[in-house]
This record gives sequence, structure tokens and C-alpha cells, in this order.
Amino acid sequence: MTKQSRARLGVLVAAVGPCGFVPVAPGTVGSLAGLLLVWLLRANGWAWVEPVLLALVLAVGVWASRATETAYQRTDPGVIVIDEVAGMLVTLLAVPVGVGGALLAFGLFRAFDILKPFPARHAERLPGGWGVMADDVVAGIYAQLILRVALAFGGAL
Repeated sequence: MTKQSRARLGVLVAAVGPCGFVPVAPGTVGSLAGLLLVWLLRANGWAWVEPVLLALVLAVGVWASRATETAYQRTDPGVIVIDEVAGMLVTLLAVPVGVGGALLAFGLFRAFDILKPFPARHAERLPGGWGVMADDVVAGIYAQLILRVALAFGGAL
């Protein structure tokens, strides 16, 4: 595989196929792709795969993000949405939700991803693709914490 084809593959992976290339709100589309992945796993009885998939998405996402930053010659270009997929996987990891809970999870994750509460903004400064992925992991952790608090107080998600 040539250096140019590896770079193209990195961009394609970081963009989650066509998701990162939509002209409006590619991050939202990437988050929806993550939500769809979780739904597909759970609908097929494969929820046990979620932590493995998360680890894989994180590892591949760091590589693909770094490759995309190099190809685009800038930090965290908007085409990268694999980080949103990872963030949604973190948000919903082992959290039992129905349709309403999934929509709440999606909204919470998007809000935290946009607001970037501490330490998310600091995490995005990490080098080499790590920062691209890390701030969304932090946003996913915040979103999951709120979902778990809602569950602890008897909320049906």
C-alpha cells in the first residue's frame, strides 16, 4: 500500500465513509452513525461486543485522525467524525436505554461535545490524533454519568 493510498484510507476511516463529508453538521451525522452502531449491536443481541468495538474505534480513530490531520494540513478538520462515533459508544456503554433514552443520550453527548466542559477542551490539545478522540471520550463520559444518575433516581430510559 502506498503512502498516498494509506492517507486516503485514513481520511475515509476518519470520516466514517460519507458521514464526514455531509455539508451541514457532519459531527451530528457521525454521532448518529455511533448511535446506529449501538442499536445494531443491541438489536442483534451483541451488546457484549460494545467494549471491544469501542477499543477498536479508539485505536483506529487515533491513527485515522492523525492521517487526516496530515492530509488536510490542519488540526481536527471537520471531516473527522470517528471521534463522535467513539463518543456515542462511550455514552451508551452498558447503559440500558430505549428509544427515548437513546435520544436523550444523543442530545446529552452532542451538548457536551459542543460545550467541551473541563477537561474536554484540555484533552483536545493532546498530540497526534489523541486530542481529536479524547475530547469526545470526555463528552461521552459526562453524558453517561447523567444517564446513570437518571437511572439511579428511577428514571426509565
